[in-house]
Amino acid sequence: MFHIVLYQPEIPDNTGNIGRTCVALGAKLWLVRPLGFRLDHHRLRRAGLDYWQHLHWDAVDSWEALLERLPRRRPWFFSRRGLRCYTQATFEAGDVLVFGSESQGLPAGLIDGHADRSLRIPIAPEARSLNLAVAVGVAAYEARRQCFQRQNESPPSTAIKGMLE
Repeated sequence: MFHIVLYQPEIPDNTGNIGRTCVALGAKLWLVRPLGFRLDHHRLRRAGLDYWQHLHWDAVDSWEALLERLPRRRPWFFSRRGLRCYTQATFEAGDVLVFGSESQGLPAGLIDGHADRSLRIPIAPEARSLNLAVAVGVAAYEARRQCFQRQNESPPSTAIKGMLE
């Protein structure tokens, strides 16, 4: 449904949690190196629980390598410097949601070329930022909600289906 891109993530627990969210969404996770951890780090696997085996993911060496692998996709860049609120975007299946590292966010050079596609999640001025895993969850589920709403159908839920049977 979507591609979730983590640009140079630093904390394995966040990436593991985001991996779990990607499994729940049916999204593919992309990791752009350098990473702040090893891919076999136990905290990465622990945070992802037993979902990691179901995760569709890939790691690439650079932003350019990612673009070669995802031609003609619509990227949305999430940053505290984003020009529009994330709820003002119109998401479509197959979109690419791009998030920066925990300490640096996305580099200005990456966003500058796509200012019209830069989004922010509003937060109180006392907070510098949201946790990366939380930000991905907020944005990805809004994108999912919009896609299902346009299709005029409810998102499939085995939990709800099981309760009705």
